[in-house]
Amino acid sequence: MDSLQEFQAVAHERGFVGMEECDDGCVLWLRQQIPDAVTKTYHRICLDSRTNSATVYWINNLEKAVSKTFRSAAGLRAWFVLDPHAHKS
Repeated sequence: MDSLQEFQAVAHERGFVGMEECDDGCVLWLRQQIPDAVTKTYHRICLDSRTNSATVYWINNLEKAVSKTFRSAAGLRAWFVLDPHAHKS
């Protein structure tokens, strides 16, 4: 999980907390501390050390599951900055 520390830092900045780690340590799941105000669901991030990526999962206003994958922590941070409403509770 050391290779994903930057992803974790970005996730923590946005209010995500550790939730579960796979037995082999290659995947870490995080979720937001507070559910989304509209959908009442918790946004989640999957950090994958095998692909060195982070995938954000959320339910949109149409109650559809949506995801977006990032290959760099800088890309994840930029996405959160460019869309200030992205996954805020």
